[in-house]
Order: sequence, then C-alpha cells, then structure tokens
Amino acid sequence: MDRPRHLAQVNIARARAPIDDPLMAGFVDRLDAINALAEASPGFIWRLKTEAGNATSIQPYDDERILVNLSVWESPEHLKQFVYRSAHAEVMRQRKSWFERFSDAYVAMWWIDAGHIPTIDEAKERLHHLQQHGDSKFAFSFSCLFPAYGAPAHTRLTSIES
Repeated sequence: MDRPRHLAQVNIARARAPIDDPLMAGFVDRLDAINALAEASPGFIWRLKTEAGNATSIQPYDDERILVNLSVWESPEHLKQFVYRSAHAEVMRQRKSWFERFSDAYVAMWWIDAGHIPTIDEAKERLHHLQQHGDSKFAFSFSCLFPAYGAPAHTRLTSIES
C-alpha cells in the first residue's frame, strides 16, 4: 500500500530593496496577515518560518535580497486555492512593486511522504532541477502537474483548471 503524499512547494523572489527599506513596506505590512491566511487555509500543513513568524531572515542564497517561501499542502488544488483565490492573489498582483522579474522558474513543487518536512537544501535542489530540466516528476510547476508517486500514469494532470 502506498503511503499518503503531500505537496511541497518552494518559491523565491528577489526583492527590489533590502527587506527593511521603505520600498518594501507594502509587502512587509501584509506579510503577517498573508502568513496567517495560509496557515488557516484548507489543506495547509506546514511552512518555513523563524521565531519571528516568517522566513524573510532566512538567506539560502548568496544574494541577501532573495527571499524564500517553502510550504507543504495536502494537494495542488489546496495550494492553488490559497495562491489564486484568496487575499494572497491581491498581493501577487502587486508583486512587481516589490520584486524583480525572474527570467527562470521561481516556483517548484514535488511530492513528499506525509509527515516529511522539506529542507531548504532539498527545495533549492528541486528548483534548480526544474530550472535546468523543465517539468518532471522530480520537480514541476502548476502548468504541468504530476500525480503523487504510485498513482496510475494516466492520471497525470496537465494543469489545474481555474
């Protein structure tokens, strides 16, 4: 019998200025509310955070302006509901005010065993793999979702309907 799977996701963003710069105030002012919304959302399991309650001080890259978000969800549908159909969507529409545009993939997802907490190194590896090789079972995007391991191959999802 296959073990239950959850969906891990990582996304990165390069801030236009240091996090304490006035340019970033609109983002920082919304951060606690958006994090609380995520934690209260159906399907939410876990997110990376420090004792301060967010991950803005975690610096997994040499560039201190790259922020990381790492979380675990019950399914891609739950994650998509939060990302695109909650107050989070309003923040996303304003992201150009605070974040530079990436020329490469900045979001990666992958399946994990229920109960596993992904590490930053694991997340970086998955994102790098997606950037180098495109969507695969190892790392994929919303545009090319793969089913959890053990699901029949014919159940591969090409995307989540809006």
